[in-house]
Amino acid sequence: MPDFDYDLFVIGAGSGGVRAARTAAATGARVAVAEDRYLGGTCVNVGCVPKKLYSYAAHFQEAFGDADGFGWSLPEAPTFDWATLRDNKTREINRLNEIYGRLLESAGVTLIEGRAKVLDPHRVEVAGTVHSAAKILVAVGGWPWVPEFPGREHTLTSNEIFDLDTFPKRFLVLGGGYIAVEFASIFNGLGSESHLVYRGELFLRGFDREVREFTREQMEERGVRLHFETNIESIEKGESGLTVSLTNGETLEVDAVLAATGRKPHLQGLGLDTLGVELNSDGTVHANERHETSIPSILALGDVTGGPELTPVALAEAMHLVRCHFSDDTPPPLDYSHIATAVFCHPNIGTVGLSEEQARERYAAIRVYRTDFKPMKHSLSNSRARCLMKLIVDDESDVVVGAHMVGDEAGEVIQGIAIAVKAGLTKADFDATIGIHPTGAEEFVTMRTPTRR
Repeated sequence: MPDFDYDLFVIGAGSGGVRAARTAAATGARVAVAEDRYLGGTCVNVGCVPKKLYSYAAHFQEAFGDADGFGWSLPEAPTFDWATLRDNKTREINRLNEIYGRLLESAGVTLIEGRAKVLDPHRVEVAGTVHSAAKILVAVGGWPWVPEFPGREHTLTSNEIFDLDTFPKRFLVLGGGYIAVEFASIFNGLGSESHLVYRGELFLRGFDREVREFTREQMEERGVRLHFETNIESIEKGESGLTVSLTNGETLEVDAVLAATGRKPHLQGLGLDTLGVELNSDGTVHANERHETSIPSILALGDVTGGPELTPVALAEAMHLVRCHFSDDTPPPLDYSHIATAVFCHPNIGTVGLSEEQARERYAAIRVYRTDFKPMKHSLSNSRARCLMKLIVDDESDVVVGAHMVGDEAGEVIQGIAIAVKAGLTKADFDATIGIHPTGAEEFVTMRTPTRR
């Protein structure tokens, strides 16, 4: 066998890359990781971690408003300081960066700073130095993509939105995916006049239709201004801010525009095109069940391969990859069904399994159980917030094939429900489970009568 510098050379120190590196090193493999930006990747630095922190911050305004009904009065109107949130977030991210560095060091992984370029199936160049490896792992994740239109240079992406010098009192987000919906909610909660512009008739395509409609109503109730079936025609910068012209003839004056219009694999300059590594039709890297590309010694995982763009998926793929290539084990292919997810808009969305629409296509007959109600925590406040819960059941087998929630802490609740759905439990199993009272979550085990079939 040829003598290489490393058994595994990982390009990208995000969640998947770091987990693969550490897990492979634990088997005795010689491992290096190259990173040109920051440890922890998108999730830690400009994704789920700062986003969740900002989502927490945005909930306080609503909580202050609800406090009166419970006997709490604030001596004066609360004020929000953007710089405090931003700088405290930065300190936390720096702490996590250091933890990732220590994890790699303690695992015996060599960290190399710089953008890597793949030269051939076994050689990588970083900052002028060539390294050889038996296997090369591409785990570079995605990069924000902004469509072409006049004034696009005035937009921000999720890479910059967390670190603005000043807080935008008037905020617009372009897009209809979960990132767009989350940031529209976050800046609305922090006190911005918040607009969401989306070319489709309703955001969150691919989610359960009823969940999408309920979320739209609740976001509008909270003050987010939704502009559907329109797009940005142009943006002009003036002394008082940005003038955004929409394709429906409307004009909006705002202080910042976030383009949350999708992400593409961060492959520029990586050298895969020169080697002829096969790509999927959407530009993602094609990889088989063993995470091998069309060049078997070059592996790929995470967002760059076009699967579910979720940190836990990248972590699972990393551990599976190591089992495939650095152990005597022959694991079965990863099961991508029943992956739970959450959208941290306000209110939160939690979902696992099939939507009602997907279930109707797959099964001959289904039962739908749903309820929406005013949560107990709002019974003494002036809030008009409501919660939606929904179960989708295959009528023939009685198996619960989908569970959905829109409401406070939906992600926390659905994580537990996801275990039941993944295990293939039936509606009878749900019915036999005694609920925890008084909670909103108990509704998942007390819905007895089908809403529709």
